[in-house]
Amino acid sequence: MKVLLVEDNERVTRFVVKGLQEAGHVADHADNGRDGMFLAASEPYDVIIMDRMLPGQIDGLAIIEALRKSGNRTPILILSALSDVDERIKGLKSGGDDYLTKPFAFGELLARLDALSRRVQGGGTQTSLRVGDLHIDLLSRKASRGTRAIALQPQEFKLLEYLMRHAGQVVTRTMLLENVWDYHFDPQTNVVDVHISKLRQKIESDTERPLLRTVRNAGYMLTADE
Repeated sequence: MKVLLVEDNERVTRFVVKGLQEAGHVADHADNGRDGMFLAASEPYDVIIMDRMLPGQIDGLAIIEALRKSGNRTPILILSALSDVDERIKGLKSGGDDYLTKPFAFGELLARLDALSRRVQGGGTQTSLRVGDLHIDLLSRKASRGTRAIALQPQEFKLLEYLMRHAGQVVTRTMLLENVWDYHFDPQTNVVDVHISKLRQKIESDTERPLLRTVRNAGYMLTADE
């Protein structure tokens, strides 16, 4: 996914760009409205993250309105410290597709970006996920590999679902803690490593091709590719 971030706060920018890159996405950045407008109008992006308040005369809403008037339909997620209902309505009416208030968890930001990207691709509600011969049914909460049923505990299923939704991407320990365990801090435990080890034993028998890889100094990746 190619993402444009228009944000003037350096701390927020570092946080978001680092997280997107760790998740395997490409992130361009503009720290003012003029540059943000230029990039959004001249480069193809899968989604745009737009800060509501920007320095100078061009704020986030003005950029969104100008893009929509020009026919640009790239999904836009608005970031803002303004959390009042009226402000959120104003942002959505200007042409924004979603609205996330600061401070925010990166896991939620990434989930919203994924949802916006799927919406544009025409994807409906998913009821199952598949990576190679590994399959999970999101309605019955059952997993299988080929014809072999896999018995998973609820937390193991949640972990596998997250990995499958991000198949082919490096998933960091922080992303797993935020999205699977809802920890927005590092509890300094080996909970991720233990669950990954147990999950690997269940989805990979001695005769089956490995799917769950450990990416050194980065995280984990679920992929059916060689």
